[in-house]
Amino acid sequence: MRAVAAMSAMLALAVAHHAVPAAEMLSKAHASIRAADAGRHVAALADDAFEGREGGSRGGRAAGAYIVAEIERLRETTGPGLEPAGDAGSFYQAFGAMRNILVLQPGSDPAAADELVVVGAHYDHVGYGNADNSYGPFGFVHNGADDNASGVAGLLELMEAMQRLPERPRRPILFAFWDGEEKGLLGSRHFLRVRPAAVAGKTIVFSVNLDMIGRLRGSRLEVYGTRTSPGLRSAVVLANNAPENAAGLELAFDWDIEDDSGHYPFIAAKIPTVMFHTGLHDQYHRPADDTHLVNLDGIPPVVRLTLGFVLAIANDPGPRRIFRPESRMESNATKRRLEAVIQDAVGSQRGRWGIGTREDAGEMAAPVVVRVAPESPAATAGLLPGDRVLAVDAAAVANQADMVARLQAAGQRVVIDVERRGRFTQVTLEAR
Repeated sequence: MRAVAAMSAMLALAVAHHAVPAAEMLSKAHASIRAADAGRHVAALADDAFEGREGGSRGGRAAGAYIVAEIERLRETTGPGLEPAGDAGSFYQAFGAMRNILVLQPGSDPAAADELVVVGAHYDHVGYGNADNSYGPFGFVHNGADDNASGVAGLLELMEAMQRLPERPRRPILFAFWDGEEKGLLGSRHFLRVRPAAVAGKTIVFSVNLDMIGRLRGSRLEVYGTRTSPGLRSAVVLANNAPENAAGLELAFDWDIEDDSGHYPFIAAKIPTVMFHTGLHDQYHRPADDTHLVNLDGIPPVVRLTLGFVLAIANDPGPRRIFRPESRMESNATKRRLEAVIQDAVGSQRGRWGIGTREDAGEMAAPVVVRVAPESPAATAGLLPGDRVLAVDAAAVANQADMVARLQAAGQRVVIDVERRGRFTQVTLEAR
């Protein structure tokens, strides 16, 4: 599809930056991402034996031991590609009675050895529940199958897939299982304050968080944090549409930034960050969040998207991404203002194509459509408000002004590549 090629040129992000074709590079990795394996992890972590995995409890420590045993099993299967990154050569980073679990995959490029990408998921939950952390009833095991056994399962599957690649990404990747998230994001906060020797000298250039990815409904995935660096939405969309990733999810981009998961301390530290999440539900922080309600078949496409996105970030040959401070002042209300539809007044002129757009300061190369004049070429072609214009006649647009110039110079027929809710599509406009 023209849009994929145009986006690749625009973003300069390629999943396979060496001679190995992307599809070949990822085939074995993708084959290792299995719903059955994710289900095994969810069932284990959400078992009553772990008593709701409260941070610092015996159940929480037992859950940590399960994760470390799975890491050791993976190392035995795939070789020594994963290194302990916790305290004193262990996988654990202790703080009080709680423990983060940290695993380092070194990068392949010495020039990028100190540019660390962190991919995390919290493994604790709320134990038996109380008035501070549960919607009740209290006193029963809160197994947290979705929150966040699903994210841990996804991270374990991602870690295994990374070991199946024929070569390591350029930048080192730290796989982090956070403890104490439900007690105030304690694990990720502690890591950012006190880093173990294995990663102490590295600069964290990006972070990804997986939280509650076990309730995919339809194919809708919520994406947070794309405002924290210019062009991040486009990078996620590219990974979602790349044929080798076979994700193809409907993406809902959320602009709110709240201190409600392990991604927040990274954003507060001015580190570009993205979180993937399948949405809240009636069982959230209740004993009813159990294994049988998890959509196991929905976990692999989220992990495949994460894999493609993380590889693009880790392999990006350019300089590390900059943090966009304006993201801290934006919200879904800001998004609604940007995307607010302009309705034509009766008898108004529709123009040549009947398109109106607004420039997005966080995604300059993807102007958002806010006006489609009735009975115009744009309306006839099926262009919709909310679409993002990516390319005109196969040439990626640099910004809104560039898009306008290309449309003005077009002939009687123009092909526009757009992104619609995270997916690529094309519309062909015929002048009248």
